[in-house]
Amino acid sequence: MREKPRRSLRRLLTAALPALTLSVFGLVAATPAGAQPAAHAAVQSAQVSKVTQNAKALTAPAAQAVHATGKAGQKVPTERLCATAAPGSASCFAQRRTDIKQQLAAAVHSDAAAAVSGLSPANLHSAYALPSTGGSGLTVAVVDAYNDPNAESDLATYRSNFGLSACTKANGCFKQVSQTGSTTSLPTNDSGWAGEEALDIDMVSAVCPNCNIILVEATSATDANLGTAENEAVALGAKFVSNSWGGSESSSQTSEDTSYFKHPGVAITVSSGDEAYGAEYPATSQYVTAVGGTALSTSSNSRGWTESVWKTSSTEGGGSGCSAYDPKPTWQTDTGCTKRMEADVSAVADPATGVAVYDTYGGSGWAVYGGTSASSPIIAGVYALAGTPVPVTTRRSTPTPTPATCTTSPAATTAPARRVTSAPRAPATTARPAGAPRTAPPPSPPAPPRATR
Repeated sequence: MREKPRRSLRRLLTAALPALTLSVFGLVAATPAGAQPAAHAAVQSAQVSKVTQNAKALTAPAAQAVHATGKAGQKVPTERLCATAAPGSASCFAQRRTDIKQQLAAAVHSDAAAAVSGLSPANLHSAYALPSTGGSGLTVAVVDAYNDPNAESDLATYRSNFGLSACTKANGCFKQVSQTGSTTSLPTNDSGWAGEEALDIDMVSAVCPNCNIILVEATSATDANLGTAENEAVALGAKFVSNSWGGSESSSQTSEDTSYFKHPGVAITVSSGDEAYGAEYPATSQYVTAVGGTALSTSSNSRGWTESVWKTSSTEGGGSGCSAYDPKPTWQTDTGCTKRMEADVSAVADPATGVAVYDTYGGSGWAVYGGTSASSPIIAGVYALAGTPVPVTTRRSTPTPTPATCTTSPAATTAPARRVTSAPRAPATTARPAGAPRTAPPPSPPAPPRATR
């Protein structure tokens, strides 16, 4: 793939192309003198205003309050928003707390940031030492199944209540499309997946409020439709794509790798699942970043936060495992898995220390969510803050935030964008949750040769 032009060249083209267009069509419509500079200045002013507003919202002293909802590893009542996936399909991983009363925005105290339970955008920025600026002009895509008819309005409520800039279809920040790119012919509404979509776009907003967001909705939760939506997200220009869904591995997944996830120059994050040990696909794809889960709580230490691997029980926690099919990428050097290992990085996912989300389609407003469904869009947002990925053909193409981007580094087992190089420590015989059996993997076949693009 040809390297992206340097920033200075992009700026030159941005200025030159409109002038060229006007010169070609000058006989049709003449532009008044000074109109272009004025329009350009207005756009720049709007961008500066947005960045300033978001930085203030994330750093304001009043926004730093933490409304904790539990302790790390605590068993809390939740509902899984999506049913167990059938073969050839995927399930979303979103979990919503049922012991915390949901509230519509109208019923919340006027100081909503202080009244809403769960981790806020400012909390996440504090915990991961993220920059309060960055991401302008970059696009993060979220791929899910079915339609959330309230996605835009719920996102508006989430952002306004935390003081973030508006992100709407009208101002070009938010786009909601089908797997074919249509903005008018969207899939069937689904209350379960709608909750997943609300969680995903809220977390992207929380971490990278200056980023544009594309919500790509697959017609159904089949592997083929979700894969088609993945390709559409990339075709629409997203350099960061989050996927908070998955299912069991299969012998056909290496073909799906090439068809749907091999996108050099695009950082693709995938949730590793919420059932502790046991490989999930597409998290085990060699072309993605598999995102696990942690429990995140405040602390009196120098970081101000303490973080540990999310493990509620032997069958509930951040997913990990060894792939039976995908070959081990060259950047993985552990000896615990002969093939691809997951997870690679982690972020908060424990429902006991969950995040605030606003959803009114299938939900009743403000609620606390958890699961690695939260950590995947969080990491996608972190990658966007680090800048545009380098177009090479392995997951090493994803950028790692540097001290200039993330000023401090959390513990190695929990730091966003830090690779895990040791094998998952759990017996391969760990039981699966009731209703979600996983058969023992067959003998690993020889890895097929990688296709070229």
